[in-house]
Amino acid sequence: MHKLVFGRSLRKRAPHAIKAVKAFAQKAMGTKDVRVDPSLNKALWSRGVKHINHRIRVRIARKRNDDEDAKEKLYSYVTFVPVADFKGLETTVVDDE
Repeated sequence: MHKLVFGRSLRKRAPHAIKAVKAFAQKAMGTKDVRVDPSLNKALWSRGVKHINHRIRVRIARKRNDDEDAKEKLYSYVTFVPVADFKGLETTVVDDE
């Protein structure tokens, strides 16, 4: 998160971090519709608008949209994953089925 909000004015850091998470999920999962879990929102805003955590771990799930009149068939749901230490973590792909 740090490299995405560095140089940003102080009062816009947390909102820009939310936008950066959405852009990352959109690029990684290939869906336009990205929804942020309230726990992730709470974690990003936990230190206020000015001070963002340097790293944050998220889980992104691609889900089917049940709404009939939706533009997109799929959406991405981004959730917060609390970790004690960021050393040695790697990206893991989990098949939900």
